[in-house]
Amino acid sequence: MREYELKRGTGKTLEGDGLRKIAADVFGDVGTDGAKVIVSYGALEKMVVWTDGKKLFVDTTMKSGVPDHVATDTIKAYNAFLERATGLTAKERGKRAKEAAQKGAA
Repeated sequence: MREYELKRGTGKTLEGDGLRKIAADVFGDVGTDGAKVIVSYGALEKMVVWTDGKKLFVDTTMKSGVPDHVATDTIKAYNAFLERATGLTAKERGKRAKEAAQKGAA
């Protein structure tokens, strides 16, 4: 499971049905289990996403042996979803993760 920080103010857009709508825009057909959104797309066998208003939690199960074009398409869709859901680009998410790791090591 991975957790991602949310950009300030982004948590409000994910409340209610917001997270499901973003997932549906990016991945198409999605399901829900309470407040959790469940996605199956490309190389993602199952992805479960939820938020506590401060962080986004993502638990993924991947399919092995998929063609390269499917894997590439899945990565692009996953990054597009994370950018819309967290409000942060991949570069910004990486920078924040690195800073958090350094704080944890100190």
